[in-house]
Amino acid sequence: MAINTGTPSYSSTAGFILDLDSLIEEAFERCGLQDRTGYELKTARRSINLMIAEWANRGLNLWTIQQREATVTAGTQSISGTTLYSVDSAGNATTDANDSAQIVDIDSAVMSNSSGDYSMTKIGRSTYWDYTVKTTQGRPAQYYFERTILPTVYFFPAADSTYTFKYYASLRMTDINAYTKNAMIPFRFLPCLVSGLSYYVAMKYAPDRLPMLKGVYDEEFYRAAASDVEKASYSMVPRQTLYFE
Repeated sequence: MAINTGTPSYSSTAGFILDLDSLIEEAFERCGLQDRTGYELKTARRSINLMIAEWANRGLNLWTIQQREATVTAGTQSISGTTLYSVDSAGNATTDANDSAQIVDIDSAVMSNSSGDYSMTKIGRSTYWDYTVKTTQGRPAQYYFERTILPTVYFFPAADSTYTFKYYASLRMTDINAYTKNAMIPFRFLPCLVSGLSYYVAMKYAPDRLPMLKGVYDEEFYRAAASDVEKASYSMVPRQTLYFE
């Protein structure tokens, strides 16, 4: 028997991804289903977009965060419209995958001027509306993000001069529509995507496999959620107590 003593050959590519048709095929196979009708493909596509909305509600969308800026002039109490996202000719928010995706939330923000960046505190609706005089001017130190279909950011106090509002926005994940298109989702989330779609499909066509597929989906979602967090170094300083006699 000949012994291969040559140098091993390895793959030099790292571009594995699944288009929508392949995702649906894998999900149906896990449900024990082979033949798929046009309607089943349509309902699977609808399920995957509903699942993406579920992910957004559960906070699984770190990869959609973008840094943005907006100019705030003296007297400004709030910003919205094209300052936050692009709108079409009818005034409706667009959901383009690049710069015009609708903002779902604002994670952190600073107010900047020639002196530097000043951190801001995110507050809730009740806190903002409890302020009696919202026209009070100063350097904005707090912001309230109103999460409506067409969002608005409110500042307190109102700006007393021109600033740059710098913020990190979580954008809506793009829809999955054409069967030959790839999901705009990092490859490490593909196991969660496939297992989730399998679970959604099983609710309709394979209820006997629901418990098993639900367990797999929960496990994959846990792993995906654990990787979808910011990791940063931190240090702990022992508390010191001074005693005086």
